[in-house]
Amino acid sequence: MQKAKKYDWKDSNLALFGSDTEKKVKKESAESEPAWKGAGQSVGLQIWRIVKFKVTHWDKDEYGKFFNGDSYIILNTYKNPGEEDLEYDVHFWIGKESTQDEYGTAAYKTVELDTLLDDKPVQHREVQNHESALFKSYFPRMEIMKGGADTGFKRVTPTQYQSRLLHFSGDRKHIEVKEVPFSKKSLKSDDVFILDAGLKLYLWIGSSCNKDEKFKATQHIATLKSERGKAESESLDEGDFPSTHPFNSLLPDVDIEQESEVDDNSPRAMYRLSDAGGKMEFTLVTENELSKADLDSNDVFIVDTCKHLYVWVGKGASIDERRNCMTYAHNYLMKTSHPLLPVTVVSEGKEKDDFNAIF
Repeated sequence: MQKAKKYDWKDSNLALFGSDTEKKVKKESAESEPAWKGAGQSVGLQIWRIVKFKVTHWDKDEYGKFFNGDSYIILNTYKNPGEEDLEYDVHFWIGKESTQDEYGTAAYKTVELDTLLDDKPVQHREVQNHESALFKSYFPRMEIMKGGADTGFKRVTPTQYQSRLLHFSGDRKHIEVKEVPFSKKSLKSDDVFILDAGLKLYLWIGSSCNKDEKFKATQHIATLKSERGKAESESLDEGDFPSTHPFNSLLPDVDIEQESEVDDNSPRAMYRLSDAGGKMEFTLVTENELSKADLDSNDVFIVDTCKHLYVWVGKGASIDERRNCMTYAHNYLMKTSHPLLPVTVVSEGKEKDDFNAIF
């Protein structure tokens, strides 16, 4: 069987979301999707994982946990203070090792869910390790683990467990937990780590970590012990245990691949997407100095802050402009030095504070 292709961040041909094909999804089709039963009917968070082209419910006990080989759809339903109408934010999250098929299905089904909810949701694209502040705010602790639908959630006994290293970083508002390369070179003094060896758990406390990281990691140790019954744990302060300690023999000192940091000096920019002249044109409006006065209700605008990309859809934008705006946004990002930015679709008249603040 042919191995599924992993998602290539630089491959602009994967802009499946927002395409003509996607936007032809009918509401009748959305209503026939079993996974959408009850979606958006009450305030709260709902999460689905894509498994072999299917939308499957993610267990509520696992909310905040994501596998890097998968793609997910996240719907947040809420009410504004003093109002009774339900409002929505719908995100699709792309794991770094997610396949093209999984990512494409998540994007397609996000549009379908938006259609089911009468186009009321604000749509967002989220990429692993580059999530928006809004997305992170849903989860007091976000855990990103290696694996996927076929491998990442198999139940194993502690004695069969493959050792792993978990990295805890963040602050009181949000702690992120990631499985990192199993090496001493992954350790950082300003964070906390758990070496998980199944029946033996080591809490490695960096010399300059914060109390929130230590607290969350300690909680995580307690959870793992309760799940495994006979597991034991030990806390180790950086630099305060002998070189002969078992921790040092369990964790090898091997080289790891470092993610390269891009020195991005790109200017903030605004682009117009318009078919007023008879064909779709994507043109630069302005750079550096962004002004809300440049937005025109008749078209779609893509606003790049170099930290977040917004797709602003004017009330008078044509059907084709609406259908293709996310494709153009994706293709544009793939040609920049910051292709993994969060993407948010903003409808005219429904702008939120984060969008207004960029002008």
